[in-house]
Amino acid sequence: MLTLSWWRDSLAIQLLPEQLVNQIAAGEVVERPAAVVKELVENALDAGAGQIEIDAEQGGLGLLRVRDDGGGIPRGELSLALQRHATSKIASLDDLERVASFGFRGEALPSILSVSRFALISRTADEAHGWRVGGAGVPDAGPPLAAAHPAGTTVEVRDLFFNTPARRKFMRAESTEFRHIDQLVRRLALTRFDLRLTLRHNGRRVLDLPPAQDEAARAARVAQVCGEEFLANALCVDEARLGMRLWGWVALPAFARAQPDLQFLYVNGRVVRDKLLGHALRRAYADVLHSTRYPAFVLFLELDPAGVDVNVHPAKSEVRFRQSAQVHDFLFGCVHQLLRRIRPDPQQHHVVELAVPDGPGPVQQALRYAAPRPSGSGFAAAFSGVAEPAPAASPWPLYAAAAASEGPVVVAEQPLGRALAQLHGVFILAENRQGLVLVDAHAAHERVLYERSKRQLESGGIPAQALLVPELVRVGEAGAEHLDSRREELSRLGLVIDRSGPESVALRAVPPLLMGADLAALLRSLCGEDAESSSHFGEVLDAQHRILADMACRGAIKANRRLSLAEMDALLRDMEHTELSGQCNHGRPTWVQVKAEDLDRLFLRGR
Repeated sequence: MLTLSWWRDSLAIQLLPEQLVNQIAAGEVVERPAAVVKELVENALDAGAGQIEIDAEQGGLGLLRVRDDGGGIPRGELSLALQRHATSKIASLDDLERVASFGFRGEALPSILSVSRFALISRTADEAHGWRVGGAGVPDAGPPLAAAHPAGTTVEVRDLFFNTPARRKFMRAESTEFRHIDQLVRRLALTRFDLRLTLRHNGRRVLDLPPAQDEAARAARVAQVCGEEFLANALCVDEARLGMRLWGWVALPAFARAQPDLQFLYVNGRVVRDKLLGHALRRAYADVLHSTRYPAFVLFLELDPAGVDVNVHPAKSEVRFRQSAQVHDFLFGCVHQLLRRIRPDPQQHHVVELAVPDGPGPVQQALRYAAPRPSGSGFAAAFSGVAEPAPAASPWPLYAAAAASEGPVVVAEQPLGRALAQLHGVFILAENRQGLVLVDAHAAHERVLYERSKRQLESGGIPAQALLVPELVRVGEAGAEHLDSRREELSRLGLVIDRSGPESVALRAVPPLLMGADLAALLRSLCGEDAESSSHFGEVLDAQHRILADMACRGAIKANRRLSLAEMDALLRDMEHTELSGQCNHGRPTWVQVKAEDLDRLFLRGR
């Protein structure tokens, strides 16, 4: 029989003390020093600040000071600002549903005060001097005290978590805590380009960002926050439709990162981490990135505040959209189409840079990859071995034979130029008006085949070529059942199979591009694909595209295939007319450009 003895032994129901309530709220809002900076800077922005200075000591645990030149807080409202649920941002439910300010819950200042030695000094433009309130864990008794201060507000937070030692012991090293502050300030620096922003740590100036009023200045700030290399590899986007606007910078696929450290996404000026938007961006890059790499971007999504709920997370880092599918498809479509418009254009390249010593001695070559439009992410390379002219005819006719080039004529309509030779059976060397072009034949051919297969799939299906003798492949009982259940889908992809036994299938026809490929390995790899795991069309299509990518990789030119000049030229022309031809399906670069003047410097010509 159940008893309620536990109820009698517990404390009676009672209201929590105000300080404990604030400390509980602090547990949600004040996770670490960087969270304090976030709240205070957002308050400054809401106050109309044009300049914000941030000082931190000991990673922010010793001191955090945020000073702004905003509208300030009148004397009569200073003490009220330290009370919970006091705010100037909302007055009704309608205001809450359309909130466009950064902070509005009215919990930040009292929560921060409850775990620190706190001071708030502020002055409005029509006051003769400023006023100060504060406290250590609890607000000081008495009215505000007069203090010398310019128009605006300063908040000082000292000895963070001094009265909650259990919280403080979980803080990381000083350098780690400051790195979180630095990353936060860099993210915030991109929300307001007209803002002057200064960050100092232990008296050392770390960031000093002047206002960025025009396009060039905004690009300069992005470069200062994200790095020059990011900006050099970025494409601009600015699209508006359906009441939404997306603008910012999207890095080329070749600039993919090993970690998501250059992903800045804003919704109505607010930094967010959102699964819906993250999924849209991953899908947009799906065809051009390896699964272990992350795209880089600085993107701003603007829409009616009534269409987004920003109060679903205590730190307001997550949002919820009223029309989530529409927002997802808009973001995906903008970035996906931008990437697909990239075409080889040496005029828009920062080409491979050759670092050549000024004096005599061995020549060291540091090549940097240059993807379509600015320079790309670096990879080291060196010219080793000797380039041999391609044979007049290839033992493996990749393309229909074309007339061989006569002389080194390069026309403007051929950005990748004319083929000269094949190097190590892997690279194609070509000449264009800018200098030398190097092409990874396998990577380039893989992209061409993949895009061609996708077009065939969209137009009704990929043609299949019957095998003279069906190939029997053992894939295990589960694998055979899986492939047999997807026969109709695989047929549209040009793969015709039949169940030939409990643990095997018979492959009867394949796309022409797979003739000669390892068909058994392909079927075994397909056993791990599961396009039926979701009924969502986009995910099913992604699964089909992964199969096509695998097929293209297996069907593309392999290393040590000797190609004729005509075949190499045909591949170059296909690249010039193929979407996303700057990288293969795995995100590797397919070609680089070396300027003629860099070759001159390499050999000290003209010196």
